[in-house]
Amino acid sequence: MIRYGPSGIPLSCKGRTLFDGIEDVHSLGLTAMEVQLIRSSTSSRLPDDEEIGKSPSELQTDLIVEIQRRDGKNTERINDPEAKIRSGDMLLVLESGLSHSYSELYDMADYAKDHDVQLSVHSTYYADFSGRTEMVERSKNNLKWACLICDALGGVVVSTQLGFYGSKGKKAGGDAIIRNIREIRDWWKENKLSPPLGLETSGRQEIFGSLDEILDTVKRVKGTIPVVNFAHLHSKEGAMLRETEDFRTVIARVKKASEGLIYTSFSGVEHYGGNELRLTPIKRGDLRFEPLAELIVEENPAMTIISSSPLLEHDAIYMKVIFERMLSRTVTKEDKEKTA
Repeated sequence: MIRYGPSGIPLSCKGRTLFDGIEDVHSLGLTAMEVQLIRSSTSSRLPDDEEIGKSPSELQTDLIVEIQRRDGKNTERINDPEAKIRSGDMLLVLESGLSHSYSELYDMADYAKDHDVQLSVHSTYYADFSGRTEMVERSKNNLKWACLICDALGGVVVSTQLGFYGSKGKKAGGDAIIRNIREIRDWWKENKLSPPLGLETSGRQEIFGSLDEILDTVKRVKGTIPVVNFAHLHSKEGAMLRETEDFRTVIARVKKASEGLIYTSFSGVEHYGGNELRLTPIKRGDLRFEPLAELIVEENPAMTIISSSPLLEHDAIYMKVIFERMLSRTVTKEDKEKTA
């Protein structure tokens, strides 16, 4: 099945909550939405008396992503939303603007399922997994909170960019990135989270994320899958995506590592010298959707295509229309050949 949807709440949506976004996506005839974790700050507080003995999943007013429990000189960090809160615990509250509580996330998951809208989550866009310690820790925490949100939403993948190689250079910077992603993966397994970690291709030479690097990392870190941002890939690899066979080569390589779902994003793009300058509407630039649509018609892969275009839902619908027209012509041609 092919799913199309916007990267975030549709621009035309009158409301700005995730419930509104899900309803709007469904009304537009789309079947996917990537939830954007644009900001991710936390605050700490002690539990109220009435919260003692309850779990974070039972609270209605705060999204508690971590219980910090002192045990002598050590601090245990508990991320299980079903863990019971004790007196003396410190509660870490996520302030993201996405949801007020786990129970609200669970309701959104049911709402999306009822409306046949596949959800996913994109972690905060600025990420640094190789550089300064404080930024690396912040990036790891942002990705952890995105994983918890995605799991509660019943999302299919939580994707992240991997950041700059840094002053260490490509080899050492890449190794540092892989170590930190492996650490996140281990934390993810310990907390029994369902959605895989999606590692996104990058659009600039100084940022980790060529297709080779992503596929190598996925091979080395189990529990991760590649996320193909076609605009990024097209820019970084010297405008490589021109013909249907170019897309076929990419999809064939990615399919082997995708655990049954090829997760992608698409938009127009302006680029120069192997670097993305800016994302554009699909009708602008030299990255065309028609060659990919032709491949999809031929191979019918299980695939999600997220519109990261500035036009969001407009270009998601545009891609869907191109695909359906091409499919219709192919079916009509085959029918004529059978009756000839």
